Amino acid sequence: MNDLQIQFSDRKSKIDLYQLQELLNVSAFWAKGRSIEDLGIAIANSEPVISVCDRDRLIGFARATSDGIYRATIWDVMIHPEYQSSGLGSKLVETVLSHPRMRCVERVYLMTTHQQGFYEKVGFKPNTTTTMVIHNRANPAFVSATEDQLQESLVQYGVNKPPIPNE
Repeated sequence: MNDLQIQFSDRKSKIDLYQLQELLNVSAFWAKGRSIEDLGIAIANSEPVISVCDRDRLIGFARATSDGIYRATIWDVMIHPEYQSSGLGSKLVETVLSHPRMRCVERVYLMTTHQQGFYEKVGFKPNTTTTMVIHNRANPAFVSATEDQLQESLVQYGVNKPPIPNE
């Protein structure tokens, strides 16, 4: 673990989506089975996107979305199980929070099922009054990505897939 590198990844960088998919499957019960295509779209629409590598192996990941001033949300925070309890998770969250898109935001949100204690240690407070959800994928009026966005993300992240025919 001496060769760990924590690095910012901007939208132009080529995060290995296959390694990310594997990391999600091993580390994140809530994200098992996400497709390569959907991961590309999520990354393309997130800033910052942070990866933690041990040499060429992706061992940690987090991303955020933000308006840059009022609200931001941190997503998909994970450290590979072999590297947990080493302080990398805290450093990963701190790296996200220190990014220019995040550091001046009035409120930063995140959702967690079992890690409230971890996030409290890095400064988050429980907030039971503001979280609501709608499951958009079931309603065609709320499709999260247009076909053009999907194609653009696929090209950007080097995923080869035939074009989606227009309906």
